[in-house]
Amino acid sequence: MSDSPQPAAATTATVKSAMRTLDILEYVVAHGRPLVAQEIAGALLIPVSSLSYLLTTLVERGYLSREGRRYSPGPRLERLQARGAGFSLAERAAPLVRALRVQLNETASFFVRRGWECEAVVTETSDHALRYAVEVGRRVPLHGFAAGKVLLAALSDAEVDTYLSETERSRFTPTTICDEAGLRAEIVAIRQAGFAHTHEEHSPGIHGVARLAVVDGEPVGAFGFAIPVVRYDEPTAAKAAALLRRITDLIAAN
Repeated sequence: MSDSPQPAAATTATVKSAMRTLDILEYVVAHGRPLVAQEIAGALLIPVSSLSYLLTTLVERGYLSREGRRYSPGPRLERLQARGAGFSLAERAAPLVRALRVQLNETASFFVRRGWECEAVVTETSDHALRYAVEVGRRVPLHGFAAGKVLLAALSDAEVDTYLSETERSRFTPTTICDEAGLRAEIVAIRQAGFAHTHEEHSPGIHGVARLAVVDGEPVGAFGFAIPVVRYDEPTAAKAAALLRRITDLIAAN
């Protein structure tokens, strides 16, 4: 998904790391018994320092299990054969969120609606010194986040009427849109454009952009970026929109 070619050295290192990861999985599975790291390192000729990092990552992701010093196949390997049925929505969204973060190097998240709030269930934080962090599990009102607005726009007109009549919408910053007329205008614009934006409406200095995720014709959540306004220029806006469109098209197709 990269828009620019990687240096040959970086590409070679990435391929080598991927090959080693696959070799580890195949070696552990083929032996049918728990193995210590030294056995794996000796058989596959992988430096212990590199192997330790790869093993830790595989355990964290559930592809290997560790008991003491021994490694064995993890539960996630079996679930890979479930053809999607065994994976939660968050697990399906996680690699897509990581891809968004890698491509733009801005904080990317996947949100779901919980009543009149939205909740981040997956997030990947930018590695810039100036960045915005989204807390997984925290719920925020729909009107304050770009993801919340795009989820709001996915509701029926009757549901929007109910939302507007039942909620008291707080002002987080001077630019937060809280009034009924303003939100209705936002909903119309979001439905037409396919994207929602917040410009310093929840947090000063942060621009949010989000797009609805649809599976089997039903809205299931929203992918979004949180970008410091000092980096939100026209090229960044265009790339963020293209990435969100690509990711939501991909999850809809699956």
